[in-house]
Amino acid sequence: MLAAMLSSFEETSRVFNDKGVNLGINTIRRIAQRYANRAKIAQRIEQCPFGESLGQRRVVVSTDGGRIRIRKNKRGPGTKKGRRRYTTHWREPKLVMIYTVDEHGKMDRNFMPVIEGTLKGPDAVFGLLGYHLRQLNIGTADKILFVADGARWIWKRVFELIKSLGLPRSNVYELVDFYHAVEHLAKVVDFKKNWTRSEKKRWVKKHRRLLLKGHADKVISAIKLICRGRNSKSISAERNYFVRNQARMCYQEICDHRLPIGSGAMESGIRRVVNLRMKGACQYWLEKTAEAMLMLRSYYKAGRWNLLEKLSFSLAFLGNE
Repeated sequence: MLAAMLSSFEETSRVFNDKGVNLGINTIRRIAQRYANRAKIAQRIEQCPFGESLGQRRVVVSTDGGRIRIRKNKRGPGTKKGRRRYTTHWREPKLVMIYTVDEHGKMDRNFMPVIEGTLKGPDAVFGLLGYHLRQLNIGTADKILFVADGARWIWKRVFELIKSLGLPRSNVYELVDFYHAVEHLAKVVDFKKNWTRSEKKRWVKKHRRLLLKGHADKVISAIKLICRGRNSKSISAERNYFVRNQARMCYQEICDHRLPIGSGAMESGIRRVVNLRMKGACQYWLEKTAEAMLMLRSYYKAGRWNLLEKLSFSLAFLGNE
């Protein structure tokens, strides 16, 4: 828990040393990895169910990615000081988040959110999402909203997930985050070099309002009108973004159902789980350590450490061990 809570393994080691317990950084790292790995095995065999249900709740499901640097050791001789040479590359850990909202569309504080992440790619992310939704008996929910940015890897898997869970389409909604959509409006006018700053601002404000009222078709028509000149190819790419996601821009309907039109909770989760613990200057992770920390940090920040403890020390797993 300290390894997930504090800013580094070194800081965790200092806390133990201050209490007279000599635990080195590598020892703490191994313990954290083992703890998370045990929980992951229990997940795979669906050991230790949540004991909670989303029955009659209004559920919001979201996913997004962050950025961390992964360290890989190079082959061959080390440095003159005997250290291993290594490379570092940016990787995108992806998080999933499930939470509930009240009748006013505000996050329900009586239900702890579910957060978890992985580096293993989109299919693994949706595997995690399916696991958690099954554990929470998602089929009994009143309304279910999938909200995310316009990334294609998300939406092409949402349909399959809904189908595999057997959810009725009548109470399931898909929505592109409103604020990401507005960013694409701003990109459209950025290509109009002959427009003044005030003209660009007025255009974005007008079409933002139309978008919010559910008139995505009018926004698409307006973009088509200005899709000409040397930047027409770039503008048409933005137009295609709105065409592709038109059915997921029903913001007025979502507001009428008192559901959120943005993925701010997910953005906050990325910041708290990834950015404040795993992303920083000269901070590099081995992939297996990063995978473990994503799990530990996610459960800790979601307020579900007790569940992680049950997974890691489940009786069935201990018996197999």
